[in-house]
Amino acid sequence: MLSYRYIAFHYLKFFIVIMSALILFVVGIDYMENSDSLPDSANLKILYMIYVGFMASDMLLPLSLVFAMISTKIFLIRSNALVAFYSLGYSKTDILKPFVLVSSVIILLFIMLHGTDKYAKAREYSKNIRDKAQYMRPSSDLFFTFSDQYVYFGRLFPLQKRAQDVRIFKVKDNALQEVIVAESATYRDGYWHIDKARSIKKPERLGFNGEGITIMEHNDLKMLKDFKPKILDQVYEGKVNFTIGDAFDAIDLLSEQKVNIDNIKSALYKIFIYPLFVPFLVVIIFFFVPISPRFLNLSLFSFGAILSTLLVWGVMFMLIKLANNRTIPSEVGIILPVFILFLGALYQWRHYRVKA
Repeated sequence: MLSYRYIAFHYLKFFIVIMSALILFVVGIDYMENSDSLPDSANLKILYMIYVGFMASDMLLPLSLVFAMISTKIFLIRSNALVAFYSLGYSKTDILKPFVLVSSVIILLFIMLHGTDKYAKAREYSKNIRDKAQYMRPSSDLFFTFSDQYVYFGRLFPLQKRAQDVRIFKVKDNALQEVIVAESATYRDGYWHIDKARSIKKPERLGFNGEGITIMEHNDLKMLKDFKPKILDQVYEGKVNFTIGDAFDAIDLLSEQKVNIDNIKSALYKIFIYPLFVPFLVVIIFFFVPISPRFLNLSLFSFGAILSTLLVWGVMFMLIKLANNRTIPSEVGIILPVFILFLGALYQWRHYRVKA
């Protein structure tokens, strides 16, 4: 129990220091680069730096956990605490367990943060402040299909759950049957409600003896059941920063509409699968660390461990980007690398556990 508290405390300490330093570095560099583009409002500048910090933590938190493990292990070696623990009868797996437990708990909290809108969409919010000097800008010119309807929204306000300049085109047997035009629509109670609309309906038979075009006024039309504003904003704008809830809602709805959901699956894999590489990489690197500085040059080892970590993280980051762009399947870009690291960690764990 002594080893758990001692190692976990120092591991958390190094993690907080490294994580804070990396985030402040990224925020500082970004602010110096984009300060001329930011609005004059002090509140918006503070919000911008907060969202850049969220964005940086999303990218750097897994990396910081591995760096903290390396730093903690080097500290234990230099202070001779590691030799003392081994002398008291602790095995290598006993020393490793606090690292795996703490990193796993932090990763779980990290995943839970992606259930919040502010954290998951920090990149989008910071870009809006920098480019448009506003917290949330509407999406424009959305054109999509839903069942047998083609729908156009001139402007969509996801937070207000409101759309402007609405056009609905109803199609039957590949022929246009009706067009509904409205100034605005509001999402409530699971439907998009149109208070006032005008419909232009084509007759079934055209000709001198047929019916003419029918124009009617409508009140309180309901359409697009369960098609939430955030789903529209994310899917049809090609964004990949989904919250957990929005991603599952989008999959449930779009699977029925036979819409490609590769981007959404990639976003979910990034949230749930990608962070798991941290405890696996911690296990792999841990067993290569020497017991004493007499057995290996610690500076050289630290350099090699950090370089290897950056290489693994860089490759995974590149594969995630390729999966988001549908260049490669998300299963190959995200799940496969993490599974390979899992096999390596499992081998290391079993190998050294048997030796212990």
